[in-house]
Amino acid sequence: MTETRNESVTWLTQEAYDRLKAEFDYLSGQGRIDIAKKIEAAREEGDLRENGGYHAAKEEQGKQEGRILQLQHILENARVGEPPRTDGVVGPGMTVTVRFVRDDEEVTFLLASREESGAPIDVYSPKSPLGSAISGKKIGEQATFSLPNGRSTTVEILEAVPYGGA
Repeated sequence: MTETRNESVTWLTQEAYDRLKAEFDYLSGQGRIDIAKKIEAAREEGDLRENGGYHAAKEEQGKQEGRILQLQHILENARVGEPPRTDGVVGPGMTVTVRFVRDDEEVTFLLASREESGAPIDVYSPKSPLGSAISGKKIGEQATFSLPNGRSTTVEILEAVPYGGA
């Protein structure tokens, strides 16, 4: 298994890594302090059964802890920089153009982590049904994958080039 196909690896630009690390540092530090203060202030208002502020703060705390775990997983499995790429072969960090065989529609997108959402181009995850189906394919090859409605569709790879950035 090559590193670009490793399901646990998330390729990130330095900018995306720094942005996620800053969010993680805030949420796991000052963010936890802030939410604890909200909970304590709401708790002092009295009866917790009918205290909307308390319940809202506890719910916010749960979402925040979930995001902390998500960020921790991404950062622990991140590779910063450019994934190894070969022109004409689909993989993370490539700008890919596919043609949907059924309706002859062409779509161009960046195959990358959704955490790269700052890109000025649509971003499809390598773990998505389409991303998984086309990874490792070469120009001219076809791939079939399942749609959310249960049907399947086929795409042909028209182009796969390294993403040039904004």
